[in-house]
Amino acid sequence: MFLARVTGSVVATQKVASLTGHKLLAVEPMRVDPDQRDRLVGTGRTFVCVDTVGAGQGEMVLIVQGSSARLTPETEKLPVDATIIGIVDTVHIHNQTIFDAKA
Repeated sequence: MFLARVTGSVVATQKVASLTGHKLLAVEPMRVDPDQRDRLVGTGRTFVCVDTVGAGQGEMVLIVQGSSARLTPETEKLPVDATIIGIVDTVHIHNQTIFDAKA
């Protein structure tokens, strides 16, 4: 599992029938700032994920990849490699809050 920020949406009018009706979101994986360890920073990469939790633009989300991406009831029969499985409220590292969705 890893953290990512939703950066956009993906629209594909031509796709396999099993993906019809599933929301696709673009996300950027995040990591703890290696220098100061007091915030999350982007990795510069982008993934397309199937959204199973109703995430939106700018939200911090929890992602699974590979075979784990197909272990939710919504994705068990889909040809997907990345799935959003949670919306993150806070991240605490070394007794410090480095991300708070309400802030």
